[in-house]
Amino acid sequence: MSYEVDKDGFYGDFGGAFVPELLYPNVKELEDNYIQILESDEFQDEYKSLLKDYVGRPSPLYLAKRLSAKYGGTIYLKREDLNHTGAHKVNNTVGQILLAQKLGKKRIIAETGAGQHGVATATVCALMDLECIVYMGEVDIERQAPNVARMKMLGAEVRPAKSGSKTLKDATNEAIRDWINNPDDTYYLIGSVVGPHPYPDLVARLQAVISEEMKKQLKEKTGNENPDKIIACVGGGSNAAGAFYHYMDNDDVELIAVEAAGLGVDTDKTAATTTLGTAGIIHGSKTLLMQDEYGQITEPHSISAGLDYPGIGPMHAHLFKTGRGTFLNATDREALMAAQELTLLEGIIPALESSHALAALKKIEIKENDTIVINLSGRGDKDLETYRKYLKY
Repeated sequence: MSYEVDKDGFYGDFGGAFVPELLYPNVKELEDNYIQILESDEFQDEYKSLLKDYVGRPSPLYLAKRLSAKYGGTIYLKREDLNHTGAHKVNNTVGQILLAQKLGKKRIIAETGAGQHGVATATVCALMDLECIVYMGEVDIERQAPNVARMKMLGAEVRPAKSGSKTLKDATNEAIRDWINNPDDTYYLIGSVVGPHPYPDLVARLQAVISEEMKKQLKEKTGNENPDKIIACVGGGSNAAGAFYHYMDNDDVELIAVEAAGLGVDTDKTAATTTLGTAGIIHGSKTLLMQDEYGQITEPHSISAGLDYPGIGPMHAHLFKTGRGTFLNATDREALMAAQELTLLEGIIPALESSHALAALKKIEIKENDTIVINLSGRGDKDLETYRKYLKY
């Protein structure tokens, strides 16, 4: 079975492009051109050059010796936190900004939750001298103040989303409204493997550099390019898509996705979509999402702004439904404890999003000869106030 998108934009039962008529030309323009542009020599030369000289790739694959000693097996961390801007998000924005330029777009809009995608978008817009507007929920603006300051310093306009839960879902709604009102000159630079086709596939292809490097690095370090397990956190799921991409058709590699349980899956303060969600349409894509009996989206909760989303990307919904992916969840407290543990054992402060992936180590069976890669999707600078508040520093 292939787990990649089909010609109609679906991963099994999930995906597609469910967009207002006004946006159809934009989505169609992207669908008709993205593969040709991405696979052109000109694009690849520019993209790889920026990844190397601007982003700082390849990101290291670090053997976490003390973490390995505690849990058993051999645990590697894929250090996306060491990228320019502090997370995996820049892999995608560098690629999409080149794509936007080749489509002749002058105005860039984006949504952001934890702010990492917003910073990465503002960064490449500054680099390419393009107008940048970032939509961000009012709640997230408050809890991610350092990233808001970075975006503004980079020249972006940060527009608050004041409806609903005032978080990532609502920021995405506002960005789509903007796109409807400005269809001609505007490019919507989506930050995760969500939205209408071809965005989930486009973002996954750009993030696939993570697993591409992982294979080479593991071969160099262990003699085998295949780990036994790959662990990544999942909100929309772009870092997980990138970490899983080159292994999806290899059943010898277990793919473990960790969602945000918030205060617990038995509460109404959670974002554990695969545990509680059902099939529906959100932001132009058919996928699994948290909704009530009337199809109204229920408000998600996570201590992590980047995982505070009521759905998952259609690729991940397909991995879940087919059983190819193992989907776990971690509570706010479990993520906080995992963050503190990594910091004290390895001297690395992870982002709250990545901390959910680290929390999976307590939930899985680990054999002595297992090779495990955890995708450390971002660094914890942006979350220090939250760590201070809950860990009492």
